[in-house]
Amino acid sequence: MTATPTAPVWDPVRAGLDRALHALAGLSPDLAAHANRIGQILWSPPRIVIVGRLKAGKSTLVNALIGAPVAETAALEATSVVAVYQDGAPSRAEVVLLDGSSRQLHLSRGHTADLGVDPEQVAYLHRWLPSAAIREFTLVDTPGLATLTAENEARTRRVLIDGFEQTRTASVDADAAVFLFDSAPRADEISFLKQLGFTPLNTLGVLSRADGFGEGALGQRNPLEHAIAHARVLADRLADTVMTVMPIAGLLAETSHTGALTESDARALASLTGYGPLEVLDLLDTDTPTVVPAAVRDRLLDLVGEYGIIHGRDVAAQGAATLNEWLTAHSGIPQLRGVLSQHLGRFAAVHRASRIIRELDQLAFTHPARDQIRGVVDHLRRDPALHTVVLFEHLKSMLEADDPRSPVTTELRRLLEHHTPAGQLGIPDSAGPDQVRATAQQKLSWAHTQALSTMTAAEDAALIVLAHTYSTLAAT
Repeated sequence: MTATPTAPVWDPVRAGLDRALHALAGLSPDLAAHANRIGQILWSPPRIVIVGRLKAGKSTLVNALIGAPVAETAALEATSVVAVYQDGAPSRAEVVLLDGSSRQLHLSRGHTADLGVDPEQVAYLHRWLPSAAIREFTLVDTPGLATLTAENEARTRRVLIDGFEQTRTASVDADAAVFLFDSAPRADEISFLKQLGFTPLNTLGVLSRADGFGEGALGQRNPLEHAIAHARVLADRLADTVMTVMPIAGLLAETSHTGALTESDARALASLTGYGPLEVLDLLDTDTPTVVPAAVRDRLLDLVGEYGIIHGRDVAAQGAATLNEWLTAHSGIPQLRGVLSQHLGRFAAVHRASRIIRELDQLAFTHPARDQIRGVVDHLRRDPALHTVVLFEHLKSMLEADDPRSPVTTELRRLLEHHTPAGQLGIPDSAGPDQVRATAQQKLSWAHTQALSTMTAAEDAALIVLAHTYSTLAAT
């Protein structure tokens, strides 16, 4: 009935939703069509949207994650429309228009040619390419915020926020966000993230251009080490917005993951060994370079930047393969991939499950078989396997009520972020069963006390779920 699963693991949340969709399909033929459509959403990879300002490094990061130079990058803003990158063969592209129609696009050496229509008529560009690197998730690249062209920012907002019913189709609906910034996010960027409707659990902050952070490659402090320390500070400051902040050297990541580096490049870089850092920069800045030709110099700067040239020269003497490994290790991409596939991927799936439940709720309001559909949804919400999704829904409601620092919000986040009963209760994982039960009983009493003086309807509903959760933990 539903689409063939593409996820590598059959998880209990998806299994519970799939059972509900089978029950829905059994009610009537038209509801079977709804179930099939929702099933395709359920079993497709999570969609992660890449957002940030002009020249934040979004398309560079997309190329690194895909493992191919397919997202356009340039000195000015090159991404003029929202672009969806999905694993699939054969390699192809189509442009989806605002009226819902689509047309195939010609690919030239793997890149899309002219859109063939006014960008103002375009909802998004859909690009399929065979890439195991994005088999577990689909990437959505965006023109960016506060761009040079107001129309480009408008396209981002139109597809992702403003036109939910008209242009925010299932293909673009995102389940998580990667938010890029170069030093600290601005107020308008934080506002945009809140409008996307995500929580800190499915929003990842990325401190981009980490190889040029602070004083850069020639500063007294290593820019990557400086970026790591600054990312920790930002993670604490932005705890209400993002799960964490990770430093990424996007240029090193793109070069090391797209096969751009050659043995000739490694030899050219190795030829600079023996010069001091200041001498190297002088050689790079001169109008008449003597050590490497101008074209080679420019290529090295495009590939690895000043940091890669200054710190990668000795490694380059060992060949392109060793240099590529060094670039990968210093890019931050391995750590980013780990977060995408584990923590962010997990809550992207929970976010999608919540979205599907809300769609079923909406269907119950509009379909003649509303009572039977409500029965399916009620049974789904009572399914123990979906309890994480229920907690997530209440966390969203608390955040939408502008109460990120409420103790109720804190309790919901801890229950969601931890896997063990002890961790969920805020006590050491080494705690024994008696301590777990006693702490759960204390939390239950606290929830009952809080319920006597709630500030919002969201808090009132959340406390009911918290009380149920603590009661279950106290009984284990």
